[in-house]
Amino acid sequence: MGLYIVLCYILDILVLSLTDDLNSEFRSIKYTDSEIRFQRKSATRFKAGMLRFMETLAKPSETVVKLYDEKAGLYKFVMKDKGPLKSLEAIEGALQKLGLSKNEIRVYIYLARSGMLKASEVSEVISLHRTETYRILRDLEKMGLVSSVFEKPLKFVATPFEKALDLLIKGKKLRLELLERKKKDLVDLWFSLPQPEVEYVRREVFQVLEGEDQINLKAEEILAKTNTEVWVFVSDLDISRFYHSGLLDTLERLAKRGSPVRLLTNDSPKSSFFVKKLKLNEVRNLPMCPTDLPSFIIVDQEQLLFLINRNNGQDASEDERREKLASLWTNYEAFIKALSTLFLELWKSESPAASSQMSVK
Repeated sequence: MGLYIVLCYILDILVLSLTDDLNSEFRSIKYTDSEIRFQRKSATRFKAGMLRFMETLAKPSETVVKLYDEKAGLYKFVMKDKGPLKSLEAIEGALQKLGLSKNEIRVYIYLARSGMLKASEVSEVISLHRTETYRILRDLEKMGLVSSVFEKPLKFVATPFEKALDLLIKGKKLRLELLERKKKDLVDLWFSLPQPEVEYVRREVFQVLEGEDQINLKAEEILAKTNTEVWVFVSDLDISRFYHSGLLDTLERLAKRGSPVRLLTNDSPKSSFFVKKLKLNEVRNLPMCPTDLPSFIIVDQEQLLFLINRNNGQDASEDERREKLASLWTNYEAFIKALSTLFLELWKSESPAASSQMSVK
C-alpha cells in the first residue's frame, strides 16, 4: 500500500511537470484553444490510466489474472469477474470428480478457452514447469481431451468441452462396468483365501463420512435394512437435499411396505413445500424447533446417521454446504437413546390437530 502511495505521488509530479512544459511551449508557439484542450485532456487521461494500472497492482494477487494479448505481444493484468470465476470453480469441481487432477484441469481449461497453443505458451501463462506441462498435455491426449497439430513447433488444441465431458463420463462408466463384471471373481478370490477363525462379537462402532454421495449411500444402506421403524428429523437446511437425492422417496416406499415412518421437520414455507409432496401419514412440522438442529435418521433403534453441517450457517451457498457436509454413523446405544428421547419429545410437543394438517392422506 505504501508503494502505491509513493507511485501516485511520483505520477502527480510527472503530470504537473508535463503540464508546465506544455504551458511554456504555449507561450512561445501559437496554439489554438482546441489544441490546448486536447493536450490537457491527454494528460488527464494518462494520469487516470496510470492510476487504474497501479490500483490493479495494489489488489491482492488472487483477484488479478495475467492474460497474453497476441496482437500487442504483451501480457495484460485483468481483474477477475466473480460471476465467471464461480462458474469456472463449478466446472473445475465437476472435472475433478470425473478423474482429472488439478493441473490437468488448469491445462485443459486454459487450452480450451485460448485455442491452438505451444506447450511453452501454456506453461508460461499458468505458471507450470514446461516439462510438467508437456507431460500433462500428452496424458490429456491419451484421454482424447487434447490433439496435437502437425506444425513446427508442435502445437496443441483442446477437444470441445461438451465432447470432452462425454468422453470422461463414458470412460468412468466403462471402468465401473468392468469392476461390476469382476465383482464375483473378486469375491470368490477373497473367500478362497484361508479364513481365520474369528468369533463375531457385536461392538459399538462409528464411521465419519464426508461428501454428499457417501452420506446418501450410507442412508440408503441403513434404510434398506429396516425391520421395524424409521424416525427422521430433517432440518430446513437439508430437506431439499433429501428430496433431490431420493431419500424422501425411499421413506415413501418403506411406508408403503408397512414399516412405520415418522418424519419431523421445521415449520417453514420451504419445509411445507416439500412435505406436501410426500405420501406419508406421520409427518409433523414444529414451529418451536431450532432451525440449526442437525438432521438425523434412526433405524430400528439400532442405527443412527447424524448429519453435520460444518459451516453451521444459513448464509452459506448450497455448493458450500454440500462441500462441507459430513455425517456420523454409529450403533452406539447411549447416543441412539438420547436422540430417540429428543425425537419423541419433539414429536409429542405438537398437538395432533396441528400435525394432521400436515399429513397427506
